[in-house]
This record gives sequence, C-alpha cells and structure tokens, in this order.
Amino acid sequence: PSVGAKHTASFFQAKEVNPMRCNLCPRQCGALRTETAGEGRCRMPGVPVVARAALQMWEEPPISGTNGSGTVFFSGCPLGCVFCQNEQISRRDFGRIVTVARLREIFGELIAQGAHNINLVNPTHFAHAVARALEEPLPVPVVWNSSGYERLETLRMLEGKVQVYLPDCKYAAPASAGRYSAAPDYPQTARAAILEMYRQTGPCVVEDGLLKRGVLIRHLILPGRLEEAKAVMDWIAEQFPPGAVLFSLMGQYVPWGRAAEFPEIDRRLRPSEARRAEAYMAQLGLEGFAQDPGAAEAEFIPSFDLTGVEGTQKPG
Repeated sequence: PSVGAKHTASFFQAKEVNPMRCNLCPRQCGALRTETAGEGRCRMPGVPVVARAALQMWEEPPISGTNGSGTVFFSGCPLGCVFCQNEQISRRDFGRIVTVARLREIFGELIAQGAHNINLVNPTHFAHAVARALEEPLPVPVVWNSSGYERLETLRMLEGKVQVYLPDCKYAAPASAGRYSAAPDYPQTARAAILEMYRQTGPCVVEDGLLKRGVLIRHLILPGRLEEAKAVMDWIAEQFPPGAVLFSLMGQYVPWGRAAEFPEIDRRLRPSEARRAEAYMAQLGLEGFAQDPGAAEAEFIPSFDLTGVEGTQKPG
C-alpha cells in the first residue's frame, strides 16, 4: 500500500525522529511533524515519503548524460503551485514512507545502475533527513532539484553535501507568486536562495559533458507571462558572469492541477511566446538550454508508481 501524510507507520524499521516543530521552508509554519503525520503546508511526516526512484533521461543534457539521472521524487510540497504537473505527489501526497537508511540504500541502487548523479526532486521539507542520508559522501554528485523557495538556514545545513543545485526561478513579480503559489515573498526568497547556492558551489564545472558542480537555474514560461520571463532572465544576467551559472528556459507548460480555476493560464504556451523568450535569452547571452516544445505533453510526466522505492530497483 502507499501512504500519505496521516497513514500508519507500518514501514518504519526504527525510530527516526522525535516530534518536531518544523521551520525548514520559508513559510516557517511551525507545523508538528511526527513519524506518522504532518501538519502545515507540506502535510508530510518528519521522515521521507518517496513516490519514485529511477533513472531519468528528461533532465537537461549535463544532468541526464548518457546513462540517466538517478532521480528520487519526494511527496508533499511546501510551495503548492496551482499548475503543478506532479500534483499526484505534491498535492495528493501519494508515496511511501521510507527510513533514512532505506533512502541511502536507494541512492546506492541508482548508482549501481549507472546513474550519473543522485537527483533529489522537491526535497526541501525533508532536508533534515536528506542531510543525515548524505553524512557519508556519495561517489557521484548530489543534485538538489527544488522550487527555489528555500530558507538560507536550511541550505547552509546542506553545504558540502550537495554539489549541484537545480532551482526554479518561477516568478519575478510578488503578485504572480501570490496568485499561483500563495507565496508573494517568492521572488526575493528565491533570489537570496540562488545566491546562497552559488556561494556554496561556485561557477559551473562541466566534465565529459556532465555537470559536476554548480547551479543550473530553471524558469518555466507561463502563458501570458513573457515579460516576467524576461525579468527573471534580466536578474540572472545582472547577477552572474557569463557561464558562471547555466540557465534552462522551459516551454513544457500544460494546464494541470488547478489551472482551470485561473483562466489566464488555462491554455498551452503559444509557440510565439516560447520563440520570443528564447530570442531574449540569446540576446542576453545566457548559457544553457531552451526546451523543445514537444516536451509539453502529459506523457513526459513520470509514472508515480513506487518504482524503486522498496526492494530491488526496477529499470527507469
């Protein structure tokens, strides 16, 4: 069986955490998180809940490489964007509780399959458990793949344990962040987080086509929000020397989750919007990637079926 935020702890092998009042994410809601349940925005218990762990080829080329990225999808979310394509796990909490020891085993199983890195997707609210799982260094880079909505104190807990940061920079305008993620503080919070990530890693280091260290910033273009995409790119160009960070312009938006409640984003991205954003990226000289519009399909959303969460890892 799968478990959500308030199911029994039948999968626990040992006591993992004491009840904690959580302030890991910028909401600092002080939610009570126990071994079995969680309150607050993320709704998760104090131990990891994982929905999928498998090799994935759908990341940027220096992340996926030729073998694939060892991707671990965590359940729950402290941000909760209305258009989230992973809403099965981010909003509906599908997943299975695992111990910290099992999480470390999952990393090893992915590495044994040839994963170029361990790619932690939406790990913010489990940062304390991930830090424990990474007390011993891994033989491949660790990728922190997050919304960009991070507390500096939480990121500093990860220093030396994470080699690659893969944050979103979703919004430049507080109004957009408030409307679609109930987080009007997102722009300044994400910018501060990205600067901290860069402080930890320094400029990008690419070896044999793979990102070994550094920051790769993503921005998903929203319908009708071209000027906001440009503002995000302006900030990156102003903050970092050419090539110091990589940038990924994503055109994969499809209406999903609660998008139907927001008519202005309840449509696919127009090809002209993607082209104009890509042209602006080139104009600024940002180094990185522009996503193929063909990625805006539901079949590119991973199957959240507990692959790799328990027992022998299945092929990705």
